[in-house]
Amino acid sequence: MTNLRFNCVIIVNFAVGFINTVLMTFKIENTDSHSKARAGTIKTAHGAIETPIFMPVGTVGAVKAVNIQDLYHDINAQIILGNTYHLYLRPGLDILQQAGGLHKFNNWQKPILTDSGGYQVFSLSNMRKLTEEGVVFQSHIDGSRHIFTPERVMDIERVIGGDIIMAFDECTPYPCDFSYAKKSMEITHQWLDRCVNRFRTTQPHYGYEQTLFPIVQGSTYRDLRRQSALKISETGADGNAIGGLSVGEPKEIMYEITEQVCDILPFDKPRYLMGVGTPENILEGISQGVDMFDCVMPTRNGRNGMIFTRNGILNMRNKKWENDFSPIEENGASEIDTFYTKAYLRHLFHAGEILAGMIASRHNLAFYLWLTRQAREHIIAGDFTSWKKVMIEKVTRRL
Repeated sequence: MTNLRFNCVIIVNFAVGFINTVLMTFKIENTDSHSKARAGTIKTAHGAIETPIFMPVGTVGAVKAVNIQDLYHDINAQIILGNTYHLYLRPGLDILQQAGGLHKFNNWQKPILTDSGGYQVFSLSNMRKLTEEGVVFQSHIDGSRHIFTPERVMDIERVIGGDIIMAFDECTPYPCDFSYAKKSMEITHQWLDRCVNRFRTTQPHYGYEQTLFPIVQGSTYRDLRRQSALKISETGADGNAIGGLSVGEPKEIMYEITEQVCDILPFDKPRYLMGVGTPENILEGISQGVDMFDCVMPTRNGRNGMIFTRNGILNMRNKKWENDFSPIEENGASEIDTFYTKAYLRHLFHAGEILAGMIASRHNLAFYLWLTRQAREHIIAGDFTSWKKVMIEKVTRRL
């Protein structure tokens, strides 16, 4: 079994000095006796990540409507995402390299995970051509022509400088027929082999180690998912991801596939369920053995007036909040929850004030991070399953 990590202590340049050979590790600290939930700690060159964890999405190097200081101090994020496709197009690799990587460019000094751009290219179905070699696509910004190959994506992610980088894959739509899903999975596996080879034969740019996560595909077909999960497990990677879900399939199918794949992937490696999801989805994923989550929902829905709380979901555009001068959330996860009232936040949304989206995004992210911290505490305490049952009833209510 090949391990994707490699040790190297070499001079990168006089400014960087010796490479920081801190390799990513994962330690499981406790498991839940009534489910497959586990609490652990991932250690990277930029710090530790306590799991289960939700990762705010910073598509272009910024989490929409939220500043870095709030991510540090109020939201208490431990890791954020960067998007390979978007960062490659803008600001571009030259700027990122001159800055010293994304950590220095946006001044986020905790861990960063970069996706491969596969999902974004998948979403450009009318502007791209897929072959076994890679994907030729047009920029959504100016229509310029570009190509992503597995090797090119590894090189780009090296320049961006994420602590965890994702293998290049194709994300299948839902629904799709078996033959398309099989061919797509096989291409993803071919690309993975090339990603592994490129990763192992190149060096990090900025003096610290990076870790490569493969991605399980196979749409909603159990036999394909099993085949893909076995293939991914054989790489010996230090962590693994589950892709191609939360693309329109019923949540029951998402849960079924997630549980199946988690049962196959190595127990002692972190598992990342990509692009998921609602608070309910996250709690169910944790119970099936997932450690890491990301989703644009907290910020996207927040900008449209949806507030997630520990007692249910609020639509802040509703008239019922017009003269409700109570805090956004009593004992909420963010300090802004008691600073602003529901009536004021509703007013901001109706006035089209940009501050509305900023408040809602900050609140929702703080809530998501609170939720995963609570899950971790209850896994350690031994009562996760009973807590989860009560919590799901609460967080799915419409208030």
